[in-house]
Amino acid sequence: MDRMHAMSAFVAVAEEQNFAAAARRMGTSPATISRAIAGLEERLGVKLVLRTTRSVRLTDVGQRYLDDVRLILAKVNEAHESAAGTQSVLRGHLSVTAPAMFGVSHVMPCIADFLAQYPLMTVSGYFLDRVVDLVDEGVDVAVRIGGTHGVRDVREMRDVDTPAVAVGSMRRVLCASPDYLAARGRPAHPAELAGHTIIAAQNVSPDPDWSFLTEEGPLNVRVSPALTVTSNDAAVAAATLGAGITRLFHYQVASELAERRLEIVLAEHEEAPWPIHVVHSGVGGASAKVRAFVDLLVRHLSQDPAQPLTRSGAA
Repeated sequence: MDRMHAMSAFVAVAEEQNFAAAARRMGTSPATISRAIAGLEERLGVKLVLRTTRSVRLTDVGQRYLDDVRLILAKVNEAHESAAGTQSVLRGHLSVTAPAMFGVSHVMPCIADFLAQYPLMTVSGYFLDRVVDLVDEGVDVAVRIGGTHGVRDVREMRDVDTPAVAVGSMRRVLCASPDYLAARGRPAHPAELAGHTIIAAQNVSPDPDWSFLTEEGPLNVRVSPALTVTSNDAAVAAATLGAGITRLFHYQVASELAERRLEIVLAEHEEAPWPIHVVHSGVGGASAKVRAFVDLLVRHLSQDPAQPLTRSGAA
């Protein structure tokens, strides 16, 4: 049991990259965590963690050991859950990732509901505008806009075995402020974007070729942004201030559109909506805690009428 506790402490330190945060997660003290890691290193005869006053990182051996320990602990948890039966109270830790703005606005309410239903659970939410590798980074559940790995085309998925549930799709829209459109005019065709000021959000529109659908078929328009930003909320702010036309996912500008601070342009030429999936790392059988959260998240995203999603199977 001491060895299992030490292995759990090591995983917590590796994922939190901080001894104090790992201690809070495990409900103990930093000193206890430190002793557990030191005992584990002494037992193995190798250095697993390099710690300075500013950071904690794994050695190469520690990274390989982390991958093995995660599999061991997952199997142990699955065995306990199977023996306890489906009526057992869920307890333990769950990690969830989603795009930054989507995670805060649409996944966080589900996490709050989950914690209310299962008070013995703890959750880490990683809301990041990058694709988090579930296996390599030890994350249980992810929301992907695009393919299950966050790419535009599901044919580009790197791991076709990743369990995934489709919950709908999301429009990617062009928008600008009423003041900008009054001063510069409203483009009637994608080709007219060459005469407009473009704001590019690297996370949503990193490619200079923007794709559209026209009566003649698909059309790619190369844009030359006057302003490029690294965060989606910065692009929203710039467009609201009248700095130009930007392209973002609908959920990212939903409130600005509702309040008429932004308006959609070229809606008739939008590309096909992007699919949204809930994916998890439980290849071969998810744990009870993952199944419970995925079921809750899928219901939340699929059924909530307040969500700015196009439902699965709908245009």
